[in-house]
Amino acid sequence: MSEILGIGVDLCEIDRIEKAIQRQHFIDRVYTEQEAAYFSARGKRSAESAAAMYAAKEAAAKALGTGFSGGIMPEQIEVLHDDAGAPSLILHGEAELCMKRRGGTHMQISLSHEANMAAAFVIMT
Repeated sequence: MSEILGIGVDLCEIDRIEKAIQRQHFIDRVYTEQEAAYFSARGKRSAESAAAMYAAKEAAAKALGTGFSGGIMPEQIEVLHDDAGAPSLILHGEAELCMKRRGGTHMQISLSHEANMAAAFVIMT
């Protein structure tokens, strides 16, 4: 069994992200091209998906023990989905280096949304 090296959780208001993704600057600063394509393709549910991904980025940064500081930026934490819709995380740049420095090799993620809230839970092993 792998040792848990970090845990992070975050809640995000869907309405707030729905307004934010109307600005391309916000999308470019927070999401990778693949993430933006994913939530854009979700149509009416794009804000829910974008909010869950934002919560995932915050939760992952917390699991790293840093939050968004020390050079870790939201676009360095990428939320991908497999064909069945299951989410996974890929770290880039300083976020990936931080995980390695802490001895981590993998992050597990769970996402959810209900009413006007999106939530994410991340475990680093």
